[in-house]
Amino acid sequence: MSLVITPLMRFPMIEPGDDLSSEILSCLEDNNLPLVENDILVITQKVVSKAENRFVDLSTITPSEKAIKLGLQTEKDPRLVEVILRESNEVVRFRKGSLVVEHKLGFICASAGIDHSNISGGSKESNQSVLLLPVDPSASAKKIRDAVFSKYGKNIGVLIIDSQGRAWRNGVVGMSIGLSGIPALIDERGWKDLYGSTLEITIVGVVDELAAAASLMMGQANEGTPVVHVRGFPYKLAEGNFNDLMRSKETDLFR
Repeated sequence: MSLVITPLMRFPMIEPGDDLSSEILSCLEDNNLPLVENDILVITQKVVSKAENRFVDLSTITPSEKAIKLGLQTEKDPRLVEVILRESNEVVRFRKGSLVVEHKLGFICASAGIDHSNISGGSKESNQSVLLLPVDPSASAKKIRDAVFSKYGKNIGVLIIDSQGRAWRNGVVGMSIGLSGIPALIDERGWKDLYGSTLEITIVGVVDELAAAASLMMGQANEGTPVVHVRGFPYKLAEGNFNDLMRSKETDLFR
């Protein structure tokens, strides 16, 4: 079995209000990549957020007292801190240069996933524009999946990913933030290993494994490949739930 990950080349620059589903379908045709059952499209958060106009112009933001204080402690622009707080459930950790929060979507990340790189919009001339995560990435994924089914009648999976750090290691990797038509986890408890022993605790975060692999083909800088086509996913597609990936506070040793 082979897993084949193919970047969609010559993908257009996405602007607010663009029909991202149509652009993806057009680019698939341009790249001569016909979809078949059980294919998966992996899409960067950035193009989804751009199409959904998740830009914020910092020049329009008035920071709260809490944001001003945190801005001094982290040496971050208090207007940016204010936007981070608005996108978060709570502040988990902070220090000079870092602000780690629980995002409204439920996962822990730095700066609420707010991005400065590879964006345009807002007051870009004065570098005042930032880009937020989609309001509901799984709903965004479903919209794209529905558009594919409507045009081709093919059942596929759609995964939206972002680059995030990890508690135990340095370096960012691609991680899922929204999904449709693909399982989030595969529970292998009860399966047998090579020696016939029964697995007791193994639950695999398959969408994060796929997100990391896809991110290798997308790159982090000026590659311009925000969508990849995946064929050969080694598990049966099913309707997953992104919230299955979230560890509860009671079992999170890093809280």
